[in-house]
Amino acid sequence: MTEAGAESLAEMLDERQHLLGIALSMFGSDTTADHVVQETYRRWYALDEEERAAIAVPRAWLTRTAGSICLELVADPAPDPDPDHVPGGRVTRAQPVPYPASHQAGYGPEMRAGHERVARRFAAACQAGDTEALREVLAADAIVVSDGGGKVRVAVRPTHGADAVARVVTALLIDQPGTEPAIGSVNGRTGLVLRRAGKAVAVVSVSVAGAEVTAVWIILNPDKLQRWR
Repeated sequence: MTEAGAESLAEMLDERQHLLGIALSMFGSDTTADHVVQETYRRWYALDEEERAAIAVPRAWLTRTAGSICLELVADPAPDPDPDHVPGGRVTRAQPVPYPASHQAGYGPEMRAGHERVARRFAAACQAGDTEALREVLAADAIVVSDGGGKVRVAVRPTHGADAVARVVTALLIDQPGTEPAIGSVNGRTGLVLRRAGKAVAVVSVSVAGAEVTAVWIILNPDKLQRWR
């Protein structure tokens, strides 16, 4: 293998590990994470060559797509009767694994407790409308991905960096008169549910590393919020 080939392989392995990390931090399940990554790449190769060539930063596209698939599973965790196949044999969605799953690796009580502490700091900052406290709990390279499903107008690309993420979260979750943010269970872990007039208008889940939030996942699509209503 040439040096260039080895570098390319290293980049591909790093990219796959990056996507696995996103899904694993959301679900704590190796099996679900692997399904998410498979579905992410399936959607990539479902694009034609012209569409792929038009994507300036493929890693950013893959990150957004993996995040969207995770959000789909958070919003609708019940598996389809035959979730892995459709006519033609193509995978159409990742099959969720009930949370918590017995085969979860490396996600024991200590990690759960650590996730809850950081998630509650994030939620408390949102509840208090404290942008500075929000920025402090975010990792320097944090990302935010929001899903409007075409039903509400939101940014469709991942936003990177603590300052940028804090601005997006503030605009979507804090600077919204009449909303009531409350700590709640999102896919079995601590998250944030925002309600207006008693109806859920946003559900937020976070990925955590150490004492920082590394990713913020926001569901805004009204269709996906039904189960919280």
